[in-house]
Amino acid sequence: QVQLVESGGGSVQAGGSLTLSCTVSGGSFSTHTQCAGWYRQAPGKEHERVATISTPNGATTYVDSVKGRFTISREKAKNIMYLQMKQLKPEDTAMYFCAADGQWCALDYNEMDYRGQGTQVTVSS
Repeated sequence: QVQLVESGGGSVQAGGSLTLSCTVSGGSFSTHTQCAGWYRQAPGKEHERVATISTPNGATTYVDSVKGRFTISREKAKNIMYLQMKQLKPEDTAMYFCAADGQWCALDYNEMDYRGQGTQVTVSS
């Protein structure tokens, strides 16, 4: 059974950087998914799709609010996906989740085939 585990969250000041990791076990991004991505959920809000990466060809997408600041990538050999976050803002504070799907990265996090437990990112002003 494919499982995703996030790590790398923490507390930083505005303008700081963090890199999140998502490690796959029980399978691989290449053989079990067509798309993987990062989602976040701020207190009292719905999940927001932040960034996605196509597992066959590496094509990426980003929500407008993080373009130019966040970078999604994957390391095929180690079965790890990353989210590099720079110039962090207080509004980036949320629980960040990685997810993957056998077809595509839905806007709705709950529709994804495989979902992690999340890692907290807190940005103070």
